[in-house]
Parts: sequence; structure tokens; C-alpha cells
Amino acid sequence: MPLRLLLILGALSAFGPLAIDFYLPSFPTLARAFATDVEHVQLSLAAYFAGLAIGQLAYGPLADRFGRRKPLLVGVMLFSLASLACALAPSLEWLIAARFVQALGGCAGMVVSRAVVRDLCDPISSAKVFSQLMLVMGLAPILAPLGGGLLLSTLGWPSIFICLTLFSFVCLLAVARWLPETLAKDSPPAPLRGALGEYKRLFADLPFLGYALTGGCAIAGMFAYIAGSPFVFIELYGIPAEHYGWLFGSNALGFILVAQLNAWLVARHGPAYWLGKTVWFYLACGLALLLVALAKPQALWPLLIPLFGCIASLGILLPNASACAMAGQGSHAGSASALLGSLQFVIAASAAAMVGVLHDGSAWPIAVVIFGCGVLAVSFSLFTRWVERNAIRA
Repeated sequence: MPLRLLLILGALSAFGPLAIDFYLPSFPTLARAFATDVEHVQLSLAAYFAGLAIGQLAYGPLADRFGRRKPLLVGVMLFSLASLACALAPSLEWLIAARFVQALGGCAGMVVSRAVVRDLCDPISSAKVFSQLMLVMGLAPILAPLGGGLLLSTLGWPSIFICLTLFSFVCLLAVARWLPETLAKDSPPAPLRGALGEYKRLFADLPFLGYALTGGCAIAGMFAYIAGSPFVFIELYGIPAEHYGWLFGSNALGFILVAQLNAWLVARHGPAYWLGKTVWFYLACGLALLLVALAKPQALWPLLIPLFGCIASLGILLPNASACAMAGQGSHAGSASALLGSLQFVIAASAAAMVGVLHDGSAWPIAVVIFGCGVLAVSFSLFTRWVERNAIRA
């Protein structure tokens, strides 16, 4: 795949994590600006998650009916306008509504980028490309909190959303200028009235569902980490807030490096093989994290080691789960990509919420949720392998 196209797809895929991580440092400032508390500001994050889950289901059928470019251009433009509305928000309610619309626009890039990869690549090449996209996506958790904190301290919180507006506008120009239509010209347009039927078919496609849920449970562990790590690092173990971004970024760096290793591995055994092996490593790291958390260590580093293993292993789990789920979807890749993304975000948001529900002033909640995600990921992986073996025998 040409480097220019890869960079465009990577930037589009980064809309979701970038718009999440970029404004996290501004929560206390936003609470003061709108005369409320951080808990109410977090509703803007919940609204964004809801928009991502809902919007992806709409863009899938649109991308299969009208092609990849038109829905993408509309979505990126909507993200850009909503980002500007966030910057001009006079109240928290305005910000929450604008964040929801921002997510509806941003998820177009996430859906269409996966569909474009499926249009252009076979399963092994798809796994390699998804691994390369992880390099771009993985930079967001490293750079976004640091960049957001810098903008916050120098130009104020609206500058964060102004920056997102400019970024999305540049992406809009790049898509309009350089992203070709990748839906095959001989593919019959998928009628919109058949969208629900297509999603019903995908739910009945057990290998697709198994791979989607395996990846969804794995990424849910990362969302549990995102939700719980500020308390564990800063409040429980006294890490200075300005150093949080470096710890957060070190785990993201492990994720990036392993994703690049995956591009080399899949050429030897294929994405399904490495997915099946790595879920066990993820589970082992989750179990180690739980045991350490229950021991309540005085220092943070015993927790960091298994946590690093969990996050780094996602560099293999996520691209391979996506490649396996999207294989064979053909002209319906848009709907498959949409359902894949929505399932993953619903599971991930549930895991993040569970960390809050279980909060007891220790590291135990984040550890038990990540371990539970590992158990589910292994279970769905074994189920998928069983389904595929039975299908071959039949």
C-alpha cells in the first residue's frame, strides 16, 4: 500500500483515540470553567463513546451503498464543525452535545479506513496494514496527553478543540485530493433498506462474531486501563500529574513496537495463528496483574510490569482480530467494519464503567477488569477456533 494512502488511513483511524486523549488533561480546568465538578465533565467523554458506538452502525451501510469516499467526506466535515463548536461552547451542556456530534463525524474515518484496507488487501496483507496503522494510532496516547497539557497551559482549553478542527480540516483536504474510491465498480450497491438484514447476517456469521468479540474484549482491557490508571498512578502511588503522560506513553510505545513486530510475524503463520497464541499471553499478564494488585505493593513498579505486557500484547491482538473478522466480507466490508467497531466500543465502554463501579481506593478494580477481559478473550478465541474446525469438517 502506498505510504501516502497509509498515512491518510492512519490519520482517519486516529480520530477516535486522539479526540479522547487530547482533552483528558483539561478535565479540572473545564470543571472550573463551567462551575461544576469533574464527574459531570466526564459526561462529555461518555457522550463521545455513545456517538462512536451509534455512528459506526450508520456509516457501514452508507459506505456499502454510496462508496467509501462520500460518507467519509461528510463525516470528516461534521467532525471538523463539531470540534469548532466544542471550542466555542458557552456551557457544559453545549460541550456534551457537541462532543456527541463530533463522535458521529469521527467514527466515519474509523469505519471507512477498515473497509478500504479490506477492499485493497488479502487477509495477511490486511494484518500487516492494520499493524502499520497501529503505529499512527499508537502515537495518539503518547503525544495527545502531552500536547493537550501544553496547549492547556499556554493557550487555554478551547485551543485543544481548535487544534482538532485544524487537524480534521487537513484530513478532509487529503481525503478529497488523494483517497481514491476503493469499492469495486462491479459491486452491486447495497440497498439501505437491507441494512438491518445485513447486520442480522453478520450476527449469524459465527467466525466474524467470534473474532470481533475476541478483539473487543482485548481492547476493553485497554479502556479499563485508561479509566483507572489516573487514580492508580497519581492518587494511589503519588506519581506527579505532569509525569503521568510519560508512564501512559511508555505503555503505548510497547503497543506500537509489538504491532510492528506483528507485521513480520503474520507473514510466517498468518493472523489467526498469532491471535490464538497471544490471547493466552494477555490472560497470563492479566492474572499476574491481579495477583500483584491483591498483594497491595508499596511501590508502583510491580504493577507496571504485567500492565505493560497486557497493553503491549494488544499490538498483536487488535490488528489480527480485525484482519480475521474482515476477511471474506467483500462488498459488505463497510457494514462489517461498522459492527466490528460498535461491538468493540460497547464492550470497551462497559469495561471502563465497571472500573468506576468497583472503585474501592485500591488497584484491585482495574486489575480484576483486565483479568476478566483476558478470560473472555481466550473464551471467544477458543469458541471461534471450534466453529472454524467444525466448518472445515462439514
